[in-house]
Formats: sequence, C-alpha cells, structure tokens
Amino acid sequence: MMVRIRINGQPYEADVEPRMLLVDFIRDVAGMKGTHVGCGTGDCGACTVLMDGRPVKSCLVLAAQADGSEVVTVEGLGDDGVAGKVRSALSRSLQCGYCAPGMAVTATWYLENGGSPTEEGLRSALSGVICRCTGYKPVIEALMEEMKG
Repeated sequence: MMVRIRINGQPYEADVEPRMLLVDFIRDVAGMKGTHVGCGTGDCGACTVLMDGRPVKSCLVLAAQADGSEVVTVEGLGDDGVAGKVRSALSRSLQCGYCAPGMAVTATWYLENGGSPTEEGLRSALSGVICRCTGYKPVIEALMEEMKG
C-alpha cells in the first residue's frame, strides 16, 4: 500500500506492507535513525515522535495510520528555543542516552505547549518515557535549570 508521510518537513512516499510500523518507516524509509526502537510494545517511550502535533509512540502506530500526517522526530526539533534548552539539559544529565530521543520530543512538546517547568509537571510529562540508567531526578533538575535561564 502506498503511504505518504511528511517527516521533519520533507515528504516521503513508499509502497509498504500494511503491517509496517511508523518507527520502521521513519528509520528504514526516511533513513532517520534518531528515533530509537526499545521495547516494541509502547512501554519505554524511546520511539516517541510528534504526529500532527501530538506525542505518539511510533512502535504502536502503523505507517498506514500515519498516511497524510506531519511527523516530527528528534532530528526535526531544532537547536534553538525550548528544543535547544531541552537538548542542553539532556546532554549533561543522561548517562547512556538511549531514552534521549523520546525524552527530548516529549519534554519539548510539553514545554512548548505551556507545560510548567516544575518537578511535578516534568515528572508527569516524562512518565511515559522510561530511563533505567539515569532515572528522572537529574533530568528534571537539568530541565528546570535550563528553563530558568
């Protein structure tokens, strides 16, 4: 089946199997490897992207369901404004970084959409992204510090 998805502003079109996942379309068709595949069941959040302005776990969305959608991956967040502050905070607070794409997309979306840069607000927003190496405390502290400046 033919699927057309705009990813980070660029159009992509491919004839895909009906069961192809959005995460596989992003990685294999668009060639963007920043979106990580973790659990494949929607639990870890490493594959979080924005689809039509809302965070989704791309391992739970079929590419066909995203046909005609606008998708933003971690590569499309940019380096300025809130996204730049989020990148800076994550670069100095995470250990292995496997969860970083999901954290970056989720935190940027939350903060750009009026989310409060408080411990409680950030903890709630990031609850769908699992970080087993670092935990949340250093990440949340770094995000709060960046958003003050």
